[in-house]
Amino acid sequence: MSAARISQRISAIAESATLAVDAKAKALKAAGRPVIGFGAGEPDFPTPGYIVQAAIEAASQPKYHRYSPAGGLPELKQAIADKTFRDSGYQAAASQVLVTNGGKQAVYNTFATLLDPGDEVIVPTPFWTTYPEAIRLAGGVPVEVFAGPEQGYLVTVDQLEAALTERTKILLFVSPSNPTGAVYSPEQVREIGQWAASKGLWVVTDEIYEHLTYDGVPFTSIATAVPELGDKVVILNGVAKTYAMTGWRVGWMIGPADVIKAATNLQSHATSNVSNIPQVAALAAVSGPLTAVDEMKVAFDRRRKAIVAGLNAIDGVDCPTPKGAFYVYADVRALLGKEFPSANGPVRPATSAELAALILDEVEVAVVPGEAFGPSGYLRLSYALGDDDLATGVGRLQDFLGKAK
Repeated sequence: MSAARISQRISAIAESATLAVDAKAKALKAAGRPVIGFGAGEPDFPTPGYIVQAAIEAASQPKYHRYSPAGGLPELKQAIADKTFRDSGYQAAASQVLVTNGGKQAVYNTFATLLDPGDEVIVPTPFWTTYPEAIRLAGGVPVEVFAGPEQGYLVTVDQLEAALTERTKILLFVSPSNPTGAVYSPEQVREIGQWAASKGLWVVTDEIYEHLTYDGVPFTSIATAVPELGDKVVILNGVAKTYAMTGWRVGWMIGPADVIKAATNLQSHATSNVSNIPQVAALAAVSGPLTAVDEMKVAFDRRRKAIVAGLNAIDGVDCPTPKGAFYVYADVRALLGKEFPSANGPVRPATSAELAALILDEVEVAVVPGEAFGPSGYLRLSYALGDDDLATGVGRLQDFLGKAK
């Protein structure tokens, strides 16, 4: 019998649902269709000019035309350590930083470095679509712990305790959250961190939305709030969201020196160094002011309020107000099984995936279904798009979803 063409390991990976939705929306737009895309978590602002200028100047310097250390430019690693202490109070040396090709590589490197086959990772759910795939690729087992809108999409220690087994090695902790925008209070962060420390677990914390909180809600780094975790914590972060640099592909992981050394060894074979020009741009970003994100937050906050109000005006949609990031996570379970008009006659979507497909086909609005992040019955919408597009898109949703019978 002939061997399979594609390995089981890679065949088991699902395509990134958020990128798939965004790609389809952009393809339809390129074909001249008036699609409104709520799919990708991508600020619609340009990268600040001083960051772009740093990259332009770096491109003319021959030293950046050559290989550089696989773990990152030394000056960038130091700047990331300094920025982390400035923003969250967590102290790390430059040797504890690995610069990666975007946040996704930091996620994969971390799980590949920490997990052995069969090790379990507790994953608060709804989760960002890449986490469980990266865990599985590393041989681990994601264990989903679901928190619905009734509890603000925030898991409790009791839920985490119920998911704990002798194979549990890591707790994944994300606040502010993608996809829900939920933010844990300082008290909740400490309680969860102390629980993880008492169980001897590693904590992997993704802090890429640290600067995007609203209504006076503070960001709390679990690494700083719970010193009892000691050297069993890894921080993931990057410049993509804070500085509108999604396409520049610069992220990082911060952790114990031995873990960073091992992850750097992995990266030395996988990709070598991150492109030097974006590294210099990232250096300008993390060393500079937070003026850009402060300006973006004003727009995000305005859009946040508008999209929540617009979605909650639709019968059958329940959209909690997010406290962070730039997403809303709307509960549409009440709409499933209802009858909607379509070009091919009445349709009764049974899942949020079917509902999202119907919305794109009928009113050309791209949203991401809950299946990408956990259970069916929800839609994620990014409000990191222009005000006019947001208003148009929400208006189309109101008109179409309001026809449910």
